[in-house]
Amino acid sequence: MLDFGAPDFIENPYPALAEARGVGKPFWHEPTGMYLAPRHTDANAVLRSKTLGRIFSPRTPESEWHEFNYLHVDSILDSEPPKHTRLKGLVSKAFNPATIRALRPEIERIAGALLDDCQRRLDNDGTFDAIGDFAEPLPVRVIAHLLGFPARDEHLLRPWSQSIVKMYEVNPTEEHKVEAQVASREFSDYVRGLMEERKVTPGSDLISALAATESDGERLSTTELIATCVLLLNAGHEASVNGFGNGLVAALLRPDTIAPLRANPRDLSATAVEEFLRFDSPLHLFERTATSDTEINGVTIREGEKIAALLGSANRDESVFSDPDAMNLARNPNPHIAFGAGIHFCIGAPLARLELNAALPMLFERFPTLELASTPVRRPTFVLRGYETVPVSA
Repeated sequence: MLDFGAPDFIENPYPALAEARGVGKPFWHEPTGMYLAPRHTDANAVLRSKTLGRIFSPRTPESEWHEFNYLHVDSILDSEPPKHTRLKGLVSKAFNPATIRALRPEIERIAGALLDDCQRRLDNDGTFDAIGDFAEPLPVRVIAHLLGFPARDEHLLRPWSQSIVKMYEVNPTEEHKVEAQVASREFSDYVRGLMEERKVTPGSDLISALAATESDGERLSTTELIATCVLLLNAGHEASVNGFGNGLVAALLRPDTIAPLRANPRDLSATAVEEFLRFDSPLHLFERTATSDTEINGVTIREGEKIAALLGSANRDESVFSDPDAMNLARNPNPHIAFGAGIHFCIGAPLARLELNAALPMLFERFPTLELASTPVRRPTFVLRGYETVPVSA
């Protein structure tokens, strides 16, 4: 029923996902060897079930996948209690709501500087890329600032991240596997070097804080700290970049929908951001493994079998959202699950929301007549859905 690699599906998966919801319950998907849960209620249950775990299977041979493996085995995302509880407790002491809120002035400063660059590109070329010139560098620079990465090295971070997250697609190519191995090794070595420096000379950055954080005599191990920093970059910017780009394109294609945002960007930004995330979600598939036999809406997932919550499908569920295929930037309430749910709710969600709520009104205050200059180029992926380039003019 669902071909996750088909070009037509990647371009617009929503008609096929609507058909999948019509099944009414989770179903077996032979191409991926797992059950799929496309309905909102079922996907939410999958995310919250205590007997469906995020179980990472290390790749082999270990000699080639060593760094990639520990970046996952020792991360919050791919661990379950009690390890998840310990890691989250330690990380939350340093990466907490107060730390995130304090980033707003820096986010606005970075966004303003990027918009100045966009204005210069408009003046010179008549267009700029809403992804490459704004949505992409913003969260990368914010995370780099948070972790204390030198500005001269910021250009390394996004390519490393993209190489690693391509492995989350259903069928990564051999080329992607090699790129992920190299990126994991280089990224790990880089963070390890910074960590060793900060242990000797601590700063006000998050790496220094994570290295010093202790709870009940416990600290993050070296590989846990590295895995946490890599996860923060990946989770802290993928959702921002793709959520912003997907929503912006959808809104710009709908003149009547975007008109209120142009007129009052500050007043509408909070609900607009949530609708951006719901309407064309940045993450579409999140898999879990049954640690014991588990029933989801009458379907039994046997111990060891996998089931995936289809987040993008759940966020278009007609039983939860009125007129779900229409974009409504004032939609409220908006119970989307774009950031997941349960103990694996995205650790980068509060930062992503802060970045989006700061950046969106600033963009339209600077460029109220913003429009697409040519056809956006979509990334050829389903699990992480986004655009490579979005040329715009103003």
